[in-house]
Amino acid sequence: MNPLIPESTLPFGLPPFDQIRDEHFLPAFEQGMEEHRAEVRVVASDPEPATFENTLAALERSGRMLKRVRLVFSNLVGAHTNDELEAIRTELAPKLAAHSDEIMLDGELFGRLEEVYEARHGLELSGEDLRLVERYYKSFVRAGARLSEEDKARLKKMNAELAQLQTRYSQNVLKEVNASFVVVDTVEELAGLSDAAIRSAAEAAGERELEGKYVIPLMNTTGQPALASLENRALRERIMEASRARGSRGGEYDNRDIVSRVAKLRAERARLLGYENHAAYVLDDQMALTPEAVNQRLAKLTPPAVRNAMREAEGLRQMIEADGQDFELRVWDWPFYREKLRRAEYAFDEAAIRPYFEMWRVLEEGVFFAASRLFGITFEQRADLPTYHPDVRVYEVRDADGEALALFLADFWARPSKRGGAWMNSYVRQSKLFGDRPVIGNHMNATKPPAGEPTLLTLSEVRTMFHEFGHALHGLFSDVTYPFFSGTRVPRDFVEFPSQVFEMWMVWPEVLERYATHHETGEAMPQALIDKVLALRLFDQGYRTTEYLAACLVDQALHQLAPDEVPEPDEVMAFEADTLEAAGAALAEVPPRYRVTYFSHIFGGYDAGYYAYIWAEVLDADAVEWFKENGGLTRENGEHYRRTVLSRGGSVDEPTQYREFRGRDARVEPLLERRGLTAA
Repeated sequence: MNPLIPESTLPFGLPPFDQIRDEHFLPAFEQGMEEHRAEVRVVASDPEPATFENTLAALERSGRMLKRVRLVFSNLVGAHTNDELEAIRTELAPKLAAHSDEIMLDGELFGRLEEVYEARHGLELSGEDLRLVERYYKSFVRAGARLSEEDKARLKKMNAELAQLQTRYSQNVLKEVNASFVVVDTVEELAGLSDAAIRSAAEAAGERELEGKYVIPLMNTTGQPALASLENRALRERIMEASRARGSRGGEYDNRDIVSRVAKLRAERARLLGYENHAAYVLDDQMALTPEAVNQRLAKLTPPAVRNAMREAEGLRQMIEADGQDFELRVWDWPFYREKLRRAEYAFDEAAIRPYFEMWRVLEEGVFFAASRLFGITFEQRADLPTYHPDVRVYEVRDADGEALALFLADFWARPSKRGGAWMNSYVRQSKLFGDRPVIGNHMNATKPPAGEPTLLTLSEVRTMFHEFGHALHGLFSDVTYPFFSGTRVPRDFVEFPSQVFEMWMVWPEVLERYATHHETGEAMPQALIDKVLALRLFDQGYRTTEYLAACLVDQALHQLAPDEVPEPDEVMAFEADTLEAAGAALAEVPPRYRVTYFSHIFGGYDAGYYAYIWAEVLDADAVEWFKENGGLTRENGEHYRRTVLSRGGSVDEPTQYREFRGRDARVEPLLERRGLTAA
């Protein structure tokens, strides 16, 4: 029996991870696609006149098994992949693209959908039903349903090639980040690292059969955590240069040719579909609507961010001089001297705060506590349920009335089989149509300590945990009829709004005092240390905003090109540099958060969309002010927020959701103040 084919009998439809084997996926995908084709064929060839029920609702009911298998597979290749799964992924990418095209470009099916769309206002449809008609219609048009048969054939070839290239890109990034470690010969070179970090480096060397040496693995961002602590400047330089060179130094993981080809194909496809460029195509379906709107926002934010970064750089140069050093501030120096400056100006040491941030306590007594106070929900660990890796914990979530609501999977430690970064995903999406309740996962890449030692998080990792749980709430509280609208299936520049709002509770006094206790003594974090954490909210914002905006600028520039303007592979890195120079964001000391050759966001769903974080932060910062104005962490506030935003997924247009939550449109001033971008 293939455990992927029947619906799971486990609570909430949790996939039977203990039974699933790699060899089950291909047969399940083949059967799922076959069943989906047959179900869609019935809809398309129905002799009865097209109605909402026999066309739209029928399409939502179709392909159930395929969607279930696809969710399990796509989540596993992100969280716990292997060579066999990657080979399957490579084989499946063009097949799944072709399967989607076969449905979305079916003229007979689109004809029936168009009939319902044209008659929609006379059908007395409910709000969600009407929105489903309109969203389906737009999705089919954007997929090419109106093209000629000749152009449809061209589009199918483009989509198949893009699917293969994007898969190769992400595989190269993961393989290279696992292969890109820095070997250190002596423990003396690791001066500045904690004892636990040094032991972890020794263990990492042992795993690579480099006994007696030390290994510092790389993460997928340009900046690397070890740079903030290492006193050895030459080693800092080696780490940063190894990080920045990924994907662009030749060899099997070089992504420059893929970047060039994908950008060209995306530009050509956009033209075929009637758009000026790929960014225009993407943004037509987002809150921003146009590249011009995004460009204006980025142009407004970049100069003050760069000015802040330049002021911060001057402070670091003074710190270098005060140390009696005689060298220019370089990109590998910034994290180290930032920490020295933070200790000097705020008497704050990251090492002093980490003992108060034990990972599981942050989750259970911080994140869960805040959610319980806002929404009345409770969490119970379910050690009896299977997981795909021993490091994963499963929690059952119950609503305020005691009713079972969802499952939540917590997967927080880094491993070679997991892609970099942090994210939320859905293993089961909520829908009333099928009676499905959500199964949601949060993923991070915290360094796993030696056996028996606690995982102590950085302040940034604590923020990430709260951020990702904001996404999780969007999935957990989804209360829609159709899977099409479930949870986080909203525009990219709105999806980050709930995640960023939930970050506010990280430093809310009632929450902080609950989870920030010393992992050995149980003592609460001293108020003096809490005050320092709060005082640091504007510290280094110039750097952090500039590195983020630099990545946004490159993303937009690449995707606003015409096909004949796309750089050739050997011009890709120069294009990145020229883009930043033209935008006034080319600071030698502040690299883009991601360079284009390891920028997984824009080759995995956020193409022309990395700006979404700052766009959504306008909503977030304004929403935080609402919570503060209305009493903060209260059930009344939580229920209002849940009802107007978190429960609605994409079933109501996003500007309406925000206005119903806030009572008006968002103002930009709270964001400018938060980021230190006001004139003052």
